[in-house]
Amino acid sequence: MSVTNSKQSSAYPNFLVVLELLKPITWFPPMWAFACGVISSGVSVTENLDLLILGVIVAGPVVCGMSQAANDWCDRHVDTINEPNRPIPSGRMPGNWGLKIALGMTVIAVVLGWQLGIWGFIATIIAALAAWAYSIEPIRLKRSGIWGPGLVGFCYEGIPWFTGAAVMLQAFPDPKIILVAIAYAIGAHGIMTLNDFKALKGDKALGINSLPVQLGPDKAAKIACYVMATPQILVITLLYVWGLSIFSIFVLALLIGQIIAMRRLLSDPEKFAPWYNSTGVLMFVSGMMVCALGISQALSQ
Repeated sequence: MSVTNSKQSSAYPNFLVVLELLKPITWFPPMWAFACGVISSGVSVTENLDLLILGVIVAGPVVCGMSQAANDWCDRHVDTINEPNRPIPSGRMPGNWGLKIALGMTVIAVVLGWQLGIWGFIATIIAALAAWAYSIEPIRLKRSGIWGPGLVGFCYEGIPWFTGAAVMLQAFPDPKIILVAIAYAIGAHGIMTLNDFKALKGDKALGINSLPVQLGPDKAAKIACYVMATPQILVITLLYVWGLSIFSIFVLALLIGQIIAMRRLLSDPEKFAPWYNSTGVLMFVSGMMVCALGISQALSQ
C-alpha cells in the first residue's frame, strides 16, 4: 500500500519543483528589458500601469519561464551530465510533465500577449517560436555557438525592449528605440557565451558547439568581451550624437567598469565567468536603463 501511495504522490510535480524548472533567476533580463522599453517610450507609466504589470509578467514568468521549461525538457540528456540535480534528470519532475508545462505555458503566453495589443501579440509569438527553435530538435539552434547565444540575446533584450515601447505607444517605436534595443541584444550575445561555460563538459560530450567548446575558454571569453563592449560603444556614440551627453557619460563610466572586470575575467575565464555575471553584467543592464531614460528625454523634447 505504501508503495502504491508513493507512486501516486509522484505522478504530479511538486510546486517548488515546477518553480525550479522555470528558473525564476532567469526572468530578470527580459523583465528589465521590457521596463527599459516602457521608460524609453516616454509614455506615462502611472497612466498605463496595467500594461506595464501585464507586460512584465508575460516577458518574465510566462515567456521566459516557458523557454526554461522547454529548454530543460529538450536538454534532459545533456543535463544528466551538466546538471544531474535539475528537476527532470533527477526524476523529481515525473513523466512528461516538463513538456506538458512548456506547451501549456506557450498557450498562456499567446493568450496574454493578445491583451498587449497587436505589437505585443506579434512580439510574444516571435519570442515563443524563438524559444522552441533554440531547444527543440531538429532545429536546435543551441548547437551553434553563433546562432544560439544570438537568439537568446535577441529574446532577452531586443524583443522585450521593443515590446515594452510598442505596448505603451500602441505603435511601431521610434528608430532611436529600435537601434538601442538591437545594440543591447547584440551585446547580450557575449553574456550568453559566458553562460555557456557552466555547461562546457556536457556540451563537449553531446556535440553542442558553443563558442567555449569550439574555441576554448580563453578565446571564447575574449570574443564575448568584444561582443559585449562594442555595441555599448555604439550606444555611447548615439547618445552623444542625439544631444544626450550626460547619459552618454554615465554609460561610458559603466562600460569602463565592465572593462576593468573583464581583465579579471580573462585571467581565468572558467573560474571568473560566474563572478563576471554578477558584476560586469550588472553594469551592462544598468547602462540599459540609463540609455532608456536618455531616449525618453530625447523623444519628449
